[in-house]
Amino acid sequence: MKRYLPWIAGAALIALPFVYKQPYHLHILILILIWSFAYTSWSMMGRFGLVSLGHGGFMGVGAYVTALLWNHLGVSPWIGIPLSMLAAAALAMVVAYPCFRFRITGHYFALVTLALSGIVLQVITATRDFTGGSLGYTPERTKGNVFVALQFTDKETWYLIALAVWAAGMYVWYWVDRSMTRYALEAISEDEDAAAAAGVNVTFEKLKITAISAVMTALAGALYGQYQMFISPDTVSGISVSLQMVFAAVAGGIYVAFGPTVGAIITILLNEGLRIGFGTKAVGWDNLIYGVLLVVFIIFLPKGTLGSILDKFKSRAPAKS
Repeated sequence: MKRYLPWIAGAALIALPFVYKQPYHLHILILILIWSFAYTSWSMMGRFGLVSLGHGGFMGVGAYVTALLWNHLGVSPWIGIPLSMLAAAALAMVVAYPCFRFRITGHYFALVTLALSGIVLQVITATRDFTGGSLGYTPERTKGNVFVALQFTDKETWYLIALAVWAAGMYVWYWVDRSMTRYALEAISEDEDAAAAAGVNVTFEKLKITAISAVMTALAGALYGQYQMFISPDTVSGISVSLQMVFAAVAGGIYVAFGPTVGAIITILLNEGLRIGFGTKAVGWDNLIYGVLLVVFIIFLPKGTLGSILDKFKSRAPAKS
C-alpha cells in the first residue's frame, strides 16, 4: 500500500481543480505551490549551512526580466523565463564565486547576500521609467494566443502549472539528497579543509548548489509575476522576501523535503488571515511576525514543524530486532 500512496496522492492533487472549483481556495493553493517551490529553492542551500539573504534578489530578477522582455521586446515568457533564470544564475556566480574562492562564509556570506538583495531592490526602484519603481509593474495582457503569452484566466490551468513546478522542485530536492553532492556539501559544512583534503572540489560544489538554487528561485518569481499579472519590489524582491523564505523553510523544516511546503502553508495562511482580519491596518505585520517566529523556531524547534513531528514518530517507533 505504501508503494502506491504517492501515486494516489498525485492523482488526487491533479484531479482536485476539476472536482473542487472554488476560485478563492484554488487561488490560495496556487500561491502555496508557487511559494513552496521558492522556499524549497532556498532550502537547497540553507540545509548545507549556506545561509543566503539574497534570494529575494534572484526572485526579483526572474519576475522583472520576464515581464520587461515581454512588454518592451515582445519576447514570449516561454523564452523570457529561461533567460531570466540564466540572468539569476549569472548574478549568483558573480557574487558567490569571490565569496567561495576566498572563503567568505557564515555571517559574512549572509551579509554579502543581504547586500545583493538590497542592490536588486534599489535597481528596480531607481529604474522606474522601465520597471514602474515602487508603484509596481504589470505585464501587458494579450488579446492573441494566451499560450504564447503564458496568460490564463482560469484557475484550473494555473493550478496544474504550479503543481507541475512544485513536483519538479521536489524531484530536484530528492535528486540532490540522493546524489554525491549531498555528501560533499555536508562534508564541506562540517570542515572545508578536511573535505578538500578528501578530494572534494569545495568551490565547485558550492557554486553548483548556489546556481541550482538561484535558477529555481528565479523561476518561482517569473511564475508568480505571470500568475498575479502584477509585481512590485516589495512582493518579489528585497530583504522582506528573503526573510520570508528563511522563516518558511525554518518553520516547516529545512532538512525535510516537504518542510518548505509546510512553511508555505503557514506563511500564506498567516498573510491571508492578517489581510482578512485587519485589512490595510496589518501592512508590514507579517514581516514583524516572521522575525519573531523565526527566533522562536530556531530556539525551540530547530528542525521545524514537520521535522520535529517526524522525529517524535521515529522515537516512538518500536526498535527492529
